[in-house]
Amino acid sequence: MLDDLDKELERRGHRFVRYADDLLILVKSHRAGARVMASVTRFLTGKLKLVVNEHKSRVAKTDDCTFLGFTFRGKKLRWSDRAFEDFRHKLRELTGRSWGVSMDYRLHKLAQYVRGWMGYFGISDYYRPIPELDGWLRRRIRMCFWKQWRRPRTKIRKLLALGTSKWQEIRTGLNSKSYWRLSRTLATQTGMTNDWLKSQGLISVRALWMKAHGYV
Repeated sequence: MLDDLDKELERRGHRFVRYADDLLILVKSHRAGARVMASVTRFLTGKLKLVVNEHKSRVAKTDDCTFLGFTFRGKKLRWSDRAFEDFRHKLRELTGRSWGVSMDYRLHKLAQYVRGWMGYFGISDYYRPIPELDGWLRRRIRMCFWKQWRRPRTKIRKLLALGTSKWQEIRTGLNSKSYWRLSRTLATQTGMTNDWLKSQGLISVRALWMKAHGYV
């Protein structure tokens, strides 16, 4: 349907990118943008007989644009705030302690989703929130393990097998505080270490980002 539009923009010498009906045309000034938007709108409505969504169409600096889930900061590319919030929301669902599935299945579905998301958004140059996100994800998985172990005796036995000191494991295993709060204790962190969580199948967002940018 929009192939004729591509050819018209190429004929005019415009720099542009289009995916389905999402279109971004790059010009040098706001005045040029207004002129091009008006002429392209006339072409779409008059030549192609299409309706242009005026609420979604606008002239703006690239820093104020969102395209296919990405925004621009100068010459740098980053995921949009909305895309990242949706990502965190889905991670929260997959690590919800009320989801009654096995840990193997949970970690498998989590890895599938994170690999898919990073396969698309991993080209983002924005690194700052990733270490905090990885730490948050590890804590949520510790919380899920803690709830699945259920009985204090099981929790103490599991922590002992993971190398936690006997005093710490008993103190934590008998504690009745929330799963989330206990997921950050010395006992759970020294038992369910980062390496142990990795061996169980927990995927690292940071590792995938580093690989996407050629650091590993």
